[in-house]
Amino acid sequence: MTHTDIWRLTATDLTALTRIGDLSAEDAVQSAVDRMHQANPGLNAVVEDLSAEALERARALDQKRTQGAQTGPLHGVPVTIKINVDQKGHATSNGVVALKDVIAPDDAPIVRNLQNAGAVVIGRTNTPEFSFRADTDNPLHGRTQNPWGRHISPGGSSGGAGAAVMAGIGALAHGNDIGGSLRFPAAANGGVTVKPGLGRVPAWNPSQQTERGLLAQSMSVQGLITRSAADLHLSMPSLIAADPRDPFHVPMPWRGAPMGGPIKVAFTKDTFGYALHPEVDRALDTARDALNDAGYQVEEVSPPDVFDCGRTGYRALMGEVLTLLKSDIEAAGSETIRDIFDVYFQEFPPILGTELLQVMAKRSHYAREWSLFMQDYPLVLSPFLPQPFFKPDRDTEGPEGVHEVLGCAVYSYAMNFLGLPAASVPARLAELPQGPQPINIQIAARQWREDMAVDAAAAIEARVGHMCLPLWQNMEERT
Repeated sequence: MTHTDIWRLTATDLTALTRIGDLSAEDAVQSAVDRMHQANPGLNAVVEDLSAEALERARALDQKRTQGAQTGPLHGVPVTIKINVDQKGHATSNGVVALKDVIAPDDAPIVRNLQNAGAVVIGRTNTPEFSFRADTDNPLHGRTQNPWGRHISPGGSSGGAGAAVMAGIGALAHGNDIGGSLRFPAAANGGVTVKPGLGRVPAWNPSQQTERGLLAQSMSVQGLITRSAADLHLSMPSLIAADPRDPFHVPMPWRGAPMGGPIKVAFTKDTFGYALHPEVDRALDTARDALNDAGYQVEEVSPPDVFDCGRTGYRALMGEVLTLLKSDIEAAGSETIRDIFDVYFQEFPPILGTELLQVMAKRSHYAREWSLFMQDYPLVLSPFLPQPFFKPDRDTEGPEGVHEVLGCAVYSYAMNFLGLPAASVPARLAELPQGPQPINIQIAARQWREDMAVDAAAAIEARVGHMCLPLWQNMEERT
C-alpha cells in the first residue's frame, strides 16, 4: 500500500502496523489529513481542521514509542470529534451561532479516553443546531453533504461524523445518540455503529452551565461510527474506561460471558402501518440469512410493543425539551430549527406535568418487558427505517416531512428510552432511481451486551462487505 492509501486502512489494520512500528503514527495521521483536505471541501463534514496539532501529537507518539513507551490500543489512529462535545481549547458550538465562542476548559471523558488510548484528533465534525435533527445543516457552518451524493441526507445529528468516516476522513468518528444520532448517520452513509446502553460510556461536558434533564441523561449516549464492525470491538473497550465525572457510569468489561448453544434472535419486519420498502425488505432477508448461516437461531417473533414504547418515550422527551430547552431554542435558534421544533411538538405531542412523571415511572415497565423477552431472545433483528434514507431537508417540509424522518423511526428512539444497546450495519446496497444508497438494519441487544450486537453486525458484514469500498469507487467516478 502506498503512503497516499494509508487512509483506506481500518483502525484494526492500522494499529496492527503502528503499534509495532511498521507504520509511524505521523504517516498514518498525515495520510488521513491529506484525505481530509481532498474530500472534505465537497462534503463539509469536518468544520474545524486540527491538522497541525494532530501531526504534532502523532510525532510525539512516535517519539515515545521509540523511547520504549507502551503503545495504546488506538496508537496513531486518526479520529474526529463532534462539535457538541468538549475538546479542550476548542469551541463546543453545537451548531449554534450564539455558542461559537464557548471554548471548552477541559476534555470530555470520551475525548480523554480516546486520546489516552493513543488516538489522534484530526478535526471536529458538523452537527445540526442543538444536535436535534436527523439531518445536518446549521447557520454557523452550513450543510454537510453525503459522500454517496446529494440525493441523500448525511443523517444527523452526527451527520458530519458519518460522512467523514465513510469518506475516509479518519478511521473512527465520534458521535452521540439521544434518539438515533449515531444510527441515522450510519444508515445514511453505510457505516457501522453501536448505540451503547445506558451507563456504558462516561459522559459530561465541562463547559456546560447546567445539568441536562433526567430523560436526556437517561437517553443520550456517546459512541463511534466506523467502517467495520471489527473497529468497534477494537475501540469500544477504550471508550468505556471509567471517569469519575460521570457518577452513573457502570464499569463493566466490554466482553460479556459467552452464551451456551446457538444465540436466539427475534426477527421482525413489523413497521406498524408504515410501508416497508422492497429494498429494506431485501436487506432484512439478507441479514436474517447471514445470521442463520453464522450459527444464530433466527425466529420470526414480535418483541414487546416497540411502537407504544418508542412514541411514548419520545413524547416524554419532547415534554422535557419543551420545559427545559424551548426558551433557548427560541432565543438562539434559526427560523428553520424553530419551525422544525414546532412540527416536532405536533408529531410528538409533549407529555407534561403529572403525566410526564407517570410516564418516566412507566419507563421501568417497558424496560422490564424487554428484559424478560430478552431472556429468551438476547438479540432482536429489525428494520431501522421502513424506507431508504430520506433526502436532505426532508424534515423542513412540514408534518409530512417530519413524519417520514422521525415519526416512523420507532425502532430507533425506543432503544434510547429503554436504555438498550442497538447496532446499525449495512445489509444491502440499493440501486434506486436517484442513485445508489446503503440500507442499514438494526440489531438490539440485552443490557450490557453491546459486544453481542457487534458480533451479529460482523456476521452480516461478512456477507455484505464493507460499504466504503463501493462508496470510494463511486466517489472516484464522480470526480
